[in-house]
Amino acid sequence: MIFEDIKQLLTERLGADVMVGEENAGLQPALLIAPNRIADVCLELRNNPATYFDFLSCLTGVDYGITANKFGVVYHLASIPYQTQLTLKISKEHGRDMEDLPVFPSISSVYRTADWHERETFDLLGIFFEGHPDLRRILLPDDWEGYPMRKDYKAAEYYKGIKID
Repeated sequence: MIFEDIKQLLTERLGADVMVGEENAGLQPALLIAPNRIADVCLELRNNPATYFDFLSCLTGVDYGITANKFGVVYHLASIPYQTQLTLKISKEHGRDMEDLPVFPSISSVYRTADWHERETFDLLGIFFEGHPDLRRILLPDDWEGYPMRKDYKAAEYYKGIKID
């Protein structure tokens, strides 16, 4: 199934509002999905026998920059039996306040591998995944302040009295 067929299938099965655009530049085109519909889209793509995207190979967060005030998540899906890949993207404008994190729906109920990917994205970018079964830091200590992969992150000089280089 090619890119255009997948777009048509999603529109027919989930409605025209499920996609907010597409990106055709670069090596792999991407569908831009309405953030609140990402779990529905992933479930349809996984369960539909015409697509059978049975593997979430990568999920990563994106900080679009300080002036853009926008965060997003990129999903790389693969269909092992059909040997095809698909990229999905969601994003929203959101402030940079550390007490008010950007929130996106979790897809860990659709793809079990999303559990760890979402925890890493939360830990490094401060993107909160609503509905995640155990969203907590995975790489940094629980008391770490800030999110090191954000464009506005300022590294601490000391952690618990130890100088950080």
